[in-house]
Amino acid sequence: MGIRDWPKNERPRERLLAHGAEAVSEAELLACWLGSGSRGSSAIDLARSLLSRFGGLRGLFHASKDELCEQQGFGPARYVQMQAWLELSRRYLAETLPRGPELTSPGATSRFLQAKLRDLDHELFCALFLDNRHRVIRFQPLFRGTIDGASVHPRDVVKQALALNAAAMILAHNHPSGVAEPSQADHLITRRLRDALALVDIRVLDHLVVGDGTCFSFAEQGFL
Repeated sequence: MGIRDWPKNERPRERLLAHGAEAVSEAELLACWLGSGSRGSSAIDLARSLLSRFGGLRGLFHASKDELCEQQGFGPARYVQMQAWLELSRRYLAETLPRGPELTSPGATSRFLQAKLRDLDHELFCALFLDNRHRVIRFQPLFRGTIDGASVHPRDVVKQALALNAAAMILAHNHPSGVAEPSQADHLITRRLRDALALVDIRVLDHLVVGDGTCFSFAEQGFL
């Protein structure tokens, strides 16, 4: 039986329209995006099959093109659509950072950085450059490392901050292991960057370590 043959109050699209997106399940949301199923199965059947195969939304969205395209009902066209959808979502998150008003929402900043860094399989050291009213000038990746760490050069960070006329910065990097607890090397580079930037009157407001669904704040823990 296709979804069109279901009672209206059980169809994913109708349920979403009537009750809002937060009221429907992940499988139903995915079915709304898929639009149709494959031969012999509905969109909701395909959605449930994909979620089961990849262990949930996170596994599905980070599966490779080959892994996805070998699933019945999911070809290259749907892969392209999904990647476009995911990139639009990332760009939407980026726009939630203040672009003019002062940066006054640590939660929005943390969510943005987690979306950018959480699922990388390598370590990436980044910075948010801020003006003297804590408005975002630019988000910029600075150093890419391996799963064991990144080589961070204070001189290069200071040079970039001066080029952007930044007055303050928020540092961030991820731990591919998923554990957000900072290492001794993380504490050391934080102090080195804080001291180097202080020499040119640029303040480090925070250093966030992004793990798997968690974020460690140096400022909140009293390390800055």
